[in-house]
Amino acid sequence: MKKLHTLKHYFGYDAFRPLQEEVIDAILSQEDVLMILPTGGGKSLCYQLPTLMMEGVTVVISPLLALMHDQVVALRANGIAAAMLSSMQDHKESREIEAQLLAGEIRLLYVAPERLNNEWFLTFLHRLPINFFVVDEAHCVSEWGHEFREDYRKLSRLKEAFPTTPVAAFTATATTAVEQDIAEQLHLGEPKRVRGSLFRDNLQIQAQHRIKDGRAQLLTFLKQHTGEAGIIYTLSRKSTETLAAYLRERGVEARAYHAGLSTEAKNTTYADFVADRVQVVVATIAFGMGIDKSNIRFVVHMSLPKTIENYYQEIGRAGRDGLAAETLLLFGAQDIVRQRNFIEELPDTPYRDHALAKLDAMARFAGGEQCRHQAIAAYFDDAIEPCGTACDNCTTPASEKIDITDAARKLLSAIWRTGQRFGLQYVVDVLRGSRDQRILENRHDALSVYGIGEEYSRAQWLTIGDRLLELGAVTIGEYKVYTLTPVGAEILKGTQTVALKKERLTVRKSTPKKPKIDLEGYDADLFETLRTLRMEIATANNIPPYVVFSDKTLKEMAVTRPKNRNEMLQISGVGEVKFERYGEEFLACIGDL
Repeated sequence: MKKLHTLKHYFGYDAFRPLQEEVIDAILSQEDVLMILPTGGGKSLCYQLPTLMMEGVTVVISPLLALMHDQVVALRANGIAAAMLSSMQDHKESREIEAQLLAGEIRLLYVAPERLNNEWFLTFLHRLPINFFVVDEAHCVSEWGHEFREDYRKLSRLKEAFPTTPVAAFTATATTAVEQDIAEQLHLGEPKRVRGSLFRDNLQIQAQHRIKDGRAQLLTFLKQHTGEAGIIYTLSRKSTETLAAYLRERGVEARAYHAGLSTEAKNTTYADFVADRVQVVVATIAFGMGIDKSNIRFVVHMSLPKTIENYYQEIGRAGRDGLAAETLLLFGAQDIVRQRNFIEELPDTPYRDHALAKLDAMARFAGGEQCRHQAIAAYFDDAIEPCGTACDNCTTPASEKIDITDAARKLLSAIWRTGQRFGLQYVVDVLRGSRDQRILENRHDALSVYGIGEEYSRAQWLTIGDRLLELGAVTIGEYKVYTLTPVGAEILKGTQTVALKKERLTVRKSTPKKPKIDLEGYDADLFETLRTLRMEIATANNIPPYVVFSDKTLKEMAVTRPKNRNEMLQISGVGEVKFERYGEEFLACIGDL
């Protein structure tokens, strides 16, 4: 009963999510813990709640300053004494926090992993009554994970310096091999292992072959998410800025974010996004790690991520409030070639082979026709049934395939006859009979392949070129020059056929309809009024809006229209602390409408 009372009083929930109570009980029993639970599954509560039921302080190790800051803000908003020690504080602030820790005034302390390598800090920790350590983003410990960090590897020192203090490790993504490596590197003693299902039924996953630069597909997708918060991932710093500018010209308020921007610019964009002052951020993967914003409604990838781990973690930032969210992956064969070239430039080590295998798995996922959720789960050694309704492969019929062998042979022949010295676009122009000056100067208008490809548009020929890249029939060299491989030679000789999904030669006019949200029938006008009030409160208190109440909580208010304190406390996400701070204002707002 004490656990449920603590859950309701501080966090506003009436019941635990799956697996949370199991982990909480293990921590309360002073066991080591290793939990693998997808983003949005409620990992943070698994260590925040037992802290409130134990004596002493919990030390949370996290790799990201922004994540630590957001969690400290959210905890304080729930009436929980939390602090962080990092480079964000000056010397005076750090001394004040240390004094509060020694006085027993702080329940949770957040620190970066490199701080644990500081002998002075380790000595200081020995002066504190530490009840347990938390290692967040624990996949960073493993060199076989997708985000290995040397400072995390050194966390093996925890058990050496504090042999009797339990350690609880948490991550959203880990194969069974990475899971075992985490346990070994942290020296966990027969830990309680808890692995949650990777299926998130509120997340609609879809992948499309990118047409040209993908911008038309992106605009079609964004029309379904007007006014909603989302992240668009691109590969390069330059592309974040050009795409953000392109979207602004078309009425989408978008902001670029990448590592090359000034600290002030990055912090401003991050703060504006968290506070709902900016709806869309176009970013490299430098943005979003651990972002504690619950109402992100969509995530788009403009090109293929390096690994399924990266991809799953990035799409996991959408829909953390449990409401419907949508993801879109746009990819092309050139993405695979580019990523492979990067990896092959690494030293010839087992790590390079491992990275190539991960890239191959990502490419198979993107082009595959299996249930998207099921494919992700299988990669992480989890078995689930096809989702049925939450991915494009399950909501659309099996793709019809067409034979494009003749077209493939034309394209391969044009590459060969132009001397394998040009990029794909030039070769396509030769096939389509272009009068471009370069073609005329090179006398390629006299070739037998000149003008024999008018049956397909430029975009369709580029798609056929992508298919040949996927099959390994051609490679891209320096200056984007296309050359034939032995596979391409076999196709050209007519000993091998080539098939393609029919829809890839047709520009999609629309994307699948996004699923209905879980809370149907809410009063949209009241919801917008409550959002406005939330923004006013958040601005006045200098905190992100979602820290006041999540979108899901506001929508439940817009459905149930609570009239008093008791009814308000029945709403998910409204605890006693938050009601005391904000409840009356929201009740008054609802009563006025």
